[in-house]
Amino acid sequence: MSAIPAENTKDVFPELKARSDDQPPIQRRVKQRLTSRGATIAAVLIAVIWTIPTFGLFISSFRPEANIKGNGWWNVFTDFEFTLANYEDVLSPGGSQSPNLLSYFVNSLAIVIPGTIFTLVLGSMAAYMFAWGRFKGKDSLFIFVFALQIVPLQMALIPLLQLFNQVLAIGEFQLLPSGTYAQLWVAHTIFGLPLAIFLLHNFIAEIPGEVIEAARVDGAGHSTIFWRIIVPLATPALASFGIFQFLWLWNDLLVALVFSGGGADVAPITQRLAELQGSRGGEWQRLTAGAFVSIIVPLAVFFGLQRYFVRGLLAGGLKG
Repeated sequence: MSAIPAENTKDVFPELKARSDDQPPIQRRVKQRLTSRGATIAAVLIAVIWTIPTFGLFISSFRPEANIKGNGWWNVFTDFEFTLANYEDVLSPGGSQSPNLLSYFVNSLAIVIPGTIFTLVLGSMAAYMFAWGRFKGKDSLFIFVFALQIVPLQMALIPLLQLFNQVLAIGEFQLLPSGTYAQLWVAHTIFGLPLAIFLLHNFIAEIPGEVIEAARVDGAGHSTIFWRIIVPLATPALASFGIFQFLWLWNDLLVALVFSGGGADVAPITQRLAELQGSRGGEWQRLTAGAFVSIIVPLAVFFGLQRYFVRGLLAGGLKG
């Protein structure tokens, strides 16, 4: 019996032709639209427009103070005068005019890394229980958590600060002492949990139920299912939210001002960047250099986890 040529397969089996003529899966349609010529041109234009201010800031960080205050950064194409004095002033230990930025760089890492980890761990655990747990009032509680996202953060700052300094205190002993990293960790975790639970729940709920049921039949408990099944499968979503949370905490100034107490021991880099501009906001040469020092870590985190970030954005919402 001779084999049927591949090009004649659809003629011999009409059902195969009908399947091939069906509308392509949503992933294929989205990919075709995002990779079209028009989408590519639009993406390039947006990237260029978005990059121009950052490029100008970068150029300004190497220009002398007189040039920065005297004309725009685009004049560098006619006046090629550069200096490293701005970075030396910002990074030098015990600078005469500006505080040492490196110590506050370390403070930001000490605030952001635990704050991101705590939010991811607690948020993913709660999201798993909302998705696959069985307890009374689950739906109502999830709606309540979802509704917390619309509460303005500014409304919760003072009540939360009073809770830390008055309620969680026995005499002079404070469970979360003011002016320490602990208050910042707890505050950032509280503010980040509603969004973390909502986003991670949507992803974890899409995991096939057969996988969870098979693990339960084998005798696995919630802890085993979570760490050995949910976490590996939800890695793209966890990385995606981790990037958002990390960048939000790194760039935060309001919560840091309220809960750090303004002390230099726990002040993040954003607080020092605000001080670098001077009492009248005219120290632009130091501010431009300090801004580029501050974005080193966020850029490294974003580009290092970029592949997980893209997977997390597409996962769950694009199913064929």
